[in-house]
Amino acid sequence: MKGLRIYLPFTVNEIKRQMSYKGAFYLFILISTFGSFVSYFLWSAIYGSSPQAVLGGLSRSEMTVYIFMVYVTSAIVNISISDWVSEDVVKGTVAMQLIKPMDYRLSLIARATGVMAYQFVLPSVFIWIGLEVYKYFVLGLGFTALANIGLYLLSSLMSFLIFVLFDFCVGMIAFFTNYIFGLLMVKEALLSFLTGQLIPLSFFPAAVQRIFDFLPFSSMIYTPVMIYLGKYRGGELAWVLLRQLIWVLLLYGLGSLIWRRVTKRLVVLGG
Repeated sequence: MKGLRIYLPFTVNEIKRQMSYKGAFYLFILISTFGSFVSYFLWSAIYGSSPQAVLGGLSRSEMTVYIFMVYVTSAIVNISISDWVSEDVVKGTVAMQLIKPMDYRLSLIARATGVMAYQFVLPSVFIWIGLEVYKYFVLGLGFTALANIGLYLLSSLMSFLIFVLFDFCVGMIAFFTNYIFGLLMVKEALLSFLTGQLIPLSFFPAAVQRIFDFLPFSSMIYTPVMIYLGKYRGGELAWVLLRQLIWVLLLYGLGSLIWRRVTKRLVVLGG
């Protein structure tokens, strides 16, 4: 309860901050949904020109669900805290964070939770509902089972933790280089590819997929979406969820090691 009293205000304040910029909010929805529909028409053309009804283990209807669930999952998962770390380092405000009786990383995660909650409730949940209606009445796939929805939400929560803990480690580079804007652009481009956001990982050769299994990136977006589609069953489902939990623990430990090292070499001028 004490930790909740300390970090909950970070979550609430971030939700308020997001709500105060309505223009940015509507622009975010426009750009995100536009990108999703571009992907939809692109994949429709690919399936329309292919002699095979199933590509990469996904039918045309399943690919439609995949595209829009990637959008919903990205709103939950892709919260970049490395931008905040870089800004704190450049402005020197990280020094104030260090003297406060709280964990800097947990405060960042609390802020990211606020952004995630806002983005999920205010554009994504309505798109999710619309997708379910479209699945039932147009695609004829039926509504998604409640068990799949519950497992999807659990997996998405761990995906969120994997992403922010990984992004925290990336943000620590700012303590060594001070400015990581270019690196963050490269990170976004690579993650959109490695997480299955652009192309489902099942389209890659089996050898490449096995490599992805040893990396945390497939657990960020691809795994929860495939759980939602019901592509994992039994032992395989248990394994992908366990793998996500392992990555949460490993990235948390790695972030702790890096944080202890960077705080020993931190020098702040002025104040």
